[in-house]
Amino acid sequence: MSFNIGLSGLRAANKDLNVTGNNIANAGTTGFKQSRAEFADVYASSVLGSGKNSTGSGVLLSSVSQQFNQGNINYTQNALDMAINGNGFFQVSNNGALSYSRAGYFGTDRSGYIVDNYGYNLQGYTTDANGVLQTGSIGNLRIQTNSQDPKATGSVTQGFNLNSTNAVPTNAFSPTDPTSYNSSTSTNIFDSQGNSHVMTQYFVKTGPNAWQMNVLIDGSHPLAGVANLAATTAAGAGGATPASVAAAVSALSGPGSTVLPAQVTAATNAAAAAGATVESVVAAIAAAGKTPVSANLSFDSVGKLQPIGATNPVAYDPNAVPAMPAPQPTDVWERNADGTLKIRSWIPSTSNGQQNPVFLANGAQANATGVNLDFRQATQFASAFAVNSVAQDGYTTGELAGVEISDTGEIFARYTNGQSRIQGQVILANFANVQGLAPVGKTQWIQSSDSGEPVRNPPGSGTLGSIQSGALEDSNVDLSDQLVNLIVAQRNYQANAKTIETESAVTQTIINLR
Repeated sequence: MSFNIGLSGLRAANKDLNVTGNNIANAGTTGFKQSRAEFADVYASSVLGSGKNSTGSGVLLSSVSQQFNQGNINYTQNALDMAINGNGFFQVSNNGALSYSRAGYFGTDRSGYIVDNYGYNLQGYTTDANGVLQTGSIGNLRIQTNSQDPKATGSVTQGFNLNSTNAVPTNAFSPTDPTSYNSSTSTNIFDSQGNSHVMTQYFVKTGPNAWQMNVLIDGSHPLAGVANLAATTAAGAGGATPASVAAAVSALSGPGSTVLPAQVTAATNAAAAAGATVESVVAAIAAAGKTPVSANLSFDSVGKLQPIGATNPVAYDPNAVPAMPAPQPTDVWERNADGTLKIRSWIPSTSNGQQNPVFLANGAQANATGVNLDFRQATQFASAFAVNSVAQDGYTTGELAGVEISDTGEIFARYTNGQSRIQGQVILANFANVQGLAPVGKTQWIQSSDSGEPVRNPPGSGTLGSIQSGALEDSNVDLSDQLVNLIVAQRNYQANAKTIETESAVTQTIINLR
């Protein structure tokens, strides 16, 4: 019996050495969780049960349990590296076979899918074709590397102060004459192709608490590009004459047309003038297109913006009486029910590149619902003109510039146009009994009957930990403890070997009896 007891002790000490050695070997393995050898004593049983004076029969390995305590978080330079600070596991898929890991080595494959260093796909909530996060729909996460489509500006919000101490300018308004207006500001807006346009507002004081806002887009009327393009195209045709250029512009007029009547009139008059040339007609049409669109602003005695009178077709008050007439195609302004203005008609244009540029319709479109101008927070106080805030929702096309991951696992792609777009959300899995998970190597575990079913939720929900982007979780092995355990296991092995040696000596003594 003593031989068996000693042998069991050797086996147990050997297992302890193996477990400790494995811990030491993986001290630098990201996401590794140390194991602990757990032993139990053995007692022999007789038919009638063991007595109170029975001796033991050795030792056996009852379990090798893994310790899932938190490892240190080490920061890296890779934005897709992730560490879990708290409970939970990453869920990865190998062609549908699910496993769970704490090792956050992630990157992208050639198709843009987020994979670990074994090529397994990271799982999470995916997005639909419109970029909307599909909460509850778990699949392989993917970074869309294609360019972001542009968005035409649909809203401009401004907060500004007009100086109440300003005097009324004596000169008629001209954008080239700074003495003809009191203040000005510019905002970039975008068309459907992502082209940038400069919307300039000129504020002219017209009386106590009264102002006129003149608006030009790219230095021209919002609709000037239509006639400018027609005139330039006709002027470039073979055999062009002043009359043919004027006729090309006049042909655009009629019901439903967006050509400016002022440009049609200018074309006709310029072509009929003495000494008219093709160039003079084109210049006259362009000059007529530089007239601004205007809106009258009024402020109360405490400097707050007030609704404009009902006789002005751009009144802020949606309940003004009489109501606005039905808008025509050439009507730029429209009043919204929420008290904002809308540029309802705008033909985006592009410069012809000349020293004195003429802006020609570029084939793009404005936002289908128009461009809302919200400056209800405007004030008129006795302080210098200042734009306090400005925001617009359009942008040009953008290339992928980087990826950011929030602590709740939301993955955002950042583009060169300053925009960001959600690409998905990492989910974490947790188990009722994490000790029941079956290790399969590669710093991964799989579900077993002992672990229970995985509970999957976004990071930070319930008892799940949060995600730390650009970081990895170190092994939780404490080398000091393991080296001491190694010494203890070695001594145990030596002591059990001594037990066998002693039993052998006793047996030899009996054999030598005469």
